[in-house]
Amino acid sequence: MRLANYKKALPLLRIPFSVYLMPVFWFGLSALRGPWSGWRAAGVFVVLHLLAYPASNGYNSYYDKDEGSIGGLKAPPKVTPELLHLVWLFDMMAVAGAALLSWPFAALVVVYLLVSKAYSYEGIRLKKYPLLSTLVVVVFQGAFTLLMTQVGVGAASAQLFEKTNLLLALVSTLFLCGSYPLTQVYQHEEDARRGDRTLSLRLGIRGTFVFAAVGLLAGAAALGLAYWLREEIRPLLIFLVATGPVVFLFSRWAWAVWNDEKAADFEHTMRMNQVSSLCLSAAFIAMLLWR
Repeated sequence: MRLANYKKALPLLRIPFSVYLMPVFWFGLSALRGPWSGWRAAGVFVVLHLLAYPASNGYNSYYDKDEGSIGGLKAPPKVTPELLHLVWLFDMMAVAGAALLSWPFAALVVVYLLVSKAYSYEGIRLKKYPLLSTLVVVVFQGAFTLLMTQVGVGAASAQLFEKTNLLLALVSTLFLCGSYPLTQVYQHEEDARRGDRTLSLRLGIRGTFVFAAVGLLAGAAALGLAYWLREEIRPLLIFLVATGPVVFLFSRWAWAVWNDEKAADFEHTMRMNQVSSLCLSAAFIAMLLWR
């Protein structure tokens, strides 16, 4: 019976949904102009996307106890104590795996896991504060994760703190700033019921799309500046071509929402996540292969 409970809790780790965050991983690799280790890159991917992110997802689900749709799950199962056991197990495996790669990387993973728990834990619950929670998410899932990825693959300090690399880290945060509120847009009713005043809830549905557009445009402008400073026109062209479907889908969705706010639903949000994740990942992988 206990094993059956673990199996029921496993989907709440939302491992497939964690893969939607992989553009930051590929972005971090494509930003490096010096040498890095391929096998360590594979290890970083496993630690982040198969262990650390699922642990964070599960911890968030444990305290949210969602009854409606959440990222990656249209009908989440009921939360049980076994979910928290899985979270601790994945936490330990993430830190142990990171330590096998390097101690600095392991330290950064620990910081990430602690911050993600502060976001959800009922005694702190950063999620209740719209501006603070947004700042924490976009910094730690954006710039922090990009630099953490680079540390994990063995990048030197000179590579990490080179000015255009830091600018690209900022770009990842700006992109997250644009996309993060969109992940909350279909959860207004449930967030309000829990007392979580998310940024999307404060902005309203239409305001969320305006905010997202401004954030994504700012990220694209900063990306163009970074590639111009690096005198790398080809990566910029690859990015513009690869993100064409994302711009089209976002524009069509925003138009639909403007005419009927019911279009800001789970299905449209997940489709946007999937398309943007695949297109951005394809762009950054293409940059790596071309280089």
